[in-house]
Amino acid sequence: MGSRAGTAERTRTISPLAGDLVFYLGCLAYAVATAVGSEFYGFRIWGEWAAVGYGLAAVCTCLLFVRRRSRWTSLAAIGVFAMVVPLAVLVVRRLTGVDWLITPFSWSAQPEVWVIERSARLLLAHGTPYVDVTALGRAPEVNDYTPYGPVMTVFGLPRALFGGTPVTDALTDARLMFALTAVACVWFTLKLLGFPPVPVRAGQVALACPLTALTWAVAGPDLAILGLLLVAGALAARDRPLASAIVLALAVNAKLIVLPAVVVLAMLVLTRLGKRAAGLFLATGLAATAVVTVPVLLAGPRAFVEHVLLFPAGLGTVTSPAASPLPGHLIASAGTAGRVTAFVLLGAAAAAIVLWLARRPPVTGADAMLRIAVALGAFTLLTPATRFGYLVYPLVLIGATLCFGGTGKFTSSSRE
Repeated sequence: MGSRAGTAERTRTISPLAGDLVFYLGCLAYAVATAVGSEFYGFRIWGEWAAVGYGLAAVCTCLLFVRRRSRWTSLAAIGVFAMVVPLAVLVVRRLTGVDWLITPFSWSAQPEVWVIERSARLLLAHGTPYVDVTALGRAPEVNDYTPYGPVMTVFGLPRALFGGTPVTDALTDARLMFALTAVACVWFTLKLLGFPPVPVRAGQVALACPLTALTWAVAGPDLAILGLLLVAGALAARDRPLASAIVLALAVNAKLIVLPAVVVLAMLVLTRLGKRAAGLFLATGLAATAVVTVPVLLAGPRAFVEHVLLFPAGLGTVTSPAASPLPGHLIASAGTAGRVTAFVLLGAAAAAIVLWLARRPPVTGADAMLRIAVALGAFTLLTPATRFGYLVYPLVLIGATLCFGGTGKFTSSSRE
């Protein structure tokens, strides 16, 4: 009997470690491929350092087969070498000033970083972060666009206000603002939920996944938006709908891709607190949207529509370069019939998600996170103009789904 119990215990120990090892080796392969084959300088630097982090994680996991220690040690190695170190290296490398050149092999930051910082300078100088692309005196190009809501400009303000020297430029790099926001939001989410234990699997999916680590080092706005989504979800799950609506409005008015979260969290509030609370949730969100959007819209309505609505949809004066080979783009590239088919599939997915919400409305934070993850995953896969990097949204939210439960508290009781 004792022998059987010992065998069962060893099986329970080895099984998750085997899964960890496969995960880290897969991440290591991705990092090496990126270091060797990417056209972007920042991606290659990330890949070199990330390979060290994932390699150490794999080694630590192998050691755990012999001697039991915390599985979080592997994640710590990834956090240091796949996130913190490459970000620091690229922030310093960016001071050479070659990012605006049409040479991706020299970029130490992705274009969204420059664009957001420029939007802050434009806001301070002209009252709007958007330029009129029809009044440039030349043909507009992709980098003239700021395809974000006005809230995103906030992340570029520190550099616009305090930059100008190598030290201040490094300290006010927008990526640091995104990272600090993401960390602060995760901390606040955990605080709202009583600082419960977090499953290792959640950390792997949400944090250690190459999409998250790469985004952290070379860009970052999506991680800041995800942080705001987590806070909004936690507030809604803790029955604080007005605060949730304000935070969610900030996220949506930074990046419209997260708009489906409004429907999901409104349904969560409706299910938990009733129609009146849901109505107040939506009204508060609209009011917050008006506060941050109307002044910018009035300062340049045509530019606002062109940058925020038409360009991301592929209907602007310049075609959006977002064209990762995901199903929606591949289908749409078949011509007019393919484009119609892609939009029909996207509409069908939206209808299916709405039906899912209606038949089985979310009751807990886990329910809400899962539904938002599915909605944003479907949008990323099926929309004709999309980026592979947007898959970071469903991945991080699935990690959150592994954590949220009940009234928003985490469901796992094990830190291992």
